[in-house]
Amino acid sequence: MKRWVILAAMVVVATGCATVRSDLEIPDREAIYDRPLEEVWPEVREFFTRNELPFREDRGSMVLETEWRQEFGGSKIAGFFHRYMVVGRRETPTASKLQIFRITKSLNKALSINGKELDWSPSRTLFTGAGSAGGGNGPQETSPEDWEEVIAAPRGENSFFAESGQGQRDLVMEWRVFRDVAPRMAKEERAPKPVQVAKAPNATSAPSQMSMECGLPILGLGKQAKPGAVLLLGELHGTEEVPRFVAQSACQALVAGIPVTVGLELPLENQTRVDAFLESQGSEDDWLKLMESPFWRSPYPDGRGSEAMANLLEQLRLLRARGLDVEVFVFDHPKANGQEREDAMAATVIHQVESSPKRFHMVLSGNIHSRTKKGLPWDEQRRPMGYLVNERLDDVVALDMAYDSGTAWICSVDGKGIRDRLDCGVRDTKGRNNGDRYFMHLWGSANAEGYHGVFYVGPVKASEPAVHRGMGRPGSNDNSNHPARDEARRLASVRDDMSGNALRSGFPR
Repeated sequence: MKRWVILAAMVVVATGCATVRSDLEIPDREAIYDRPLEEVWPEVREFFTRNELPFREDRGSMVLETEWRQEFGGSKIAGFFHRYMVVGRRETPTASKLQIFRITKSLNKALSINGKELDWSPSRTLFTGAGSAGGGNGPQETSPEDWEEVIAAPRGENSFFAESGQGQRDLVMEWRVFRDVAPRMAKEERAPKPVQVAKAPNATSAPSQMSMECGLPILGLGKQAKPGAVLLLGELHGTEEVPRFVAQSACQALVAGIPVTVGLELPLENQTRVDAFLESQGSEDDWLKLMESPFWRSPYPDGRGSEAMANLLEQLRLLRARGLDVEVFVFDHPKANGQEREDAMAATVIHQVESSPKRFHMVLSGNIHSRTKKGLPWDEQRRPMGYLVNERLDDVVALDMAYDSGTAWICSVDGKGIRDRLDCGVRDTKGRNNGDRYFMHLWGSANAEGYHGVFYVGPVKASEPAVHRGMGRPGSNDNSNHPARDEARRLASVRDDMSGNALRSGFPR
C-alpha cells in the first residue's frame, strides 16, 4: 500500500476540492497526519463526538470503539449492525496515522465464536514493559499488532452467521476523518465541508453523511455510480445477498451525493403499490396493502417475490423516510412473451432513464434480460432488454452476478416431467470463492453475452417467498396463512461462473 504524507499546510489544498465521486472510490493510500499522535487523538475524539457517534475508549491506549448502528437508518429487518474500531499509530515521533476497522455482525448467534468481543473491564492489562514510546517513565503502549489480534475473529463481514463481522479496514472512513481533522489541526479558517447527501426534493431535511450506516464500502462502486449512468445487474433470483447488495449500493451512492433510482423486475401493475409503500410509515397495514398484489401470492413464486426483495423495498423506504433522494420503478410485463416482453421491459427502462437523466439508475433483473448482446441459447434472434437499452442510451454497463457456493430459491421445469408446471424450492448452487467482500469488477471488453464485468456477493443463501413468512411484515414469523413447503433441497443447474468467463486472478478481495 502506498503511503501519502501530506504537510499540514497543504491539507486544505489537497482536500478542499474533493469531488463527489472520490468519496465513493476506495483510496489506494493511507492518510498520514503531520502531527504527533498525542496531538491528533483529541481531535479524533472530537470528530466522533461532533458527528454523534458515541464511543468507548481505553484511556491512554489511543484506541476507541463506537457503539453499534443498524444499516439503513435502523431497519427492523436488515439484521446487520456495524461499529468502528479506531486505532492510533505512530509513524515517526512527529507523524501519525489512524487505522479504522469496521466490524459487522448479524442477529443470528448460532455460530457465534467465543472471545470475539473486547474486554473493557478495569482489570484488562493494556500496557506492558517500562518506558513509553513517547519518552518518559510511563508504561509502554500495547503494540498495534496486539490490537490487530484483538479484532481477528470471527471472519466474513458479509456472511449471515452470528456476529460474523471480521474487522475490515475501512479506508473510506479513514479519509473522511482526515479531511475533517487535518485542516482543523492546521488552524485553517475554512475547513472543507463534508459531502452533502442526495436530499429528496420534497424532504424538509436529510441526514448528514456520517449519520447514515451503509455497510462496508463496495469495491468498484465509485467507478459506476454517477449521474446519468445506467447499471444493469443480472442476477440469479432467490438469494438474500443480491437485494442487500442493491440496498447497500444505493445507500452508499446517496450519501456520496448522487440521487439513485432502482429498477426492479416486478410486474408493472405493482407500481402504484410500491409508490404508496415508499411514502408510507411502514406499518403492518402498509405491508398488507403492498403484498395484497397477486404477484406476491403466486402459486409458483420465483425469487423476485422473496422475503429479501420485500426487505429491499423496506430498506429503500427507510432511506427515503430519512430524506434521501431514492426512487423505485418496476418494469416487468408478464402478460407479454418472448421478444414482445423484452421490448416492453426495455421501453419502460428507457422511459425512466430519459425522464430523469441526472440520476444514477440501477436496474435489477434476471441475467437473461440484462445481456447487451443479441441472441439466446434457444433463440439466436432474441434481442434482450439489455441489448435494446444499450442501443438507445449512453453510459450503460451490464454486470453479471458472481458468487460463492450456497443455496437459492429457484423455479425450474417440473422434475416429474409435467408440462406447463414449475417446480420451485431451495436448491444448491455452485459458485466460485472470491472472498466475502462485495465488489464490482469490469473486464477489458464485453463477453459473448454482452456483460462488461461482474458484481460479486460472496456465499449465497436462499431467500424464500415472502408469503411463506406471513402476509404482514417480512420476518414476523407468521406462517399461519401460507406455511412453507417442506421440500428437499435439490441441485440446481447453475454455471460455475455466471459471466461465461473464468473469474480472473487479481480480483479485489
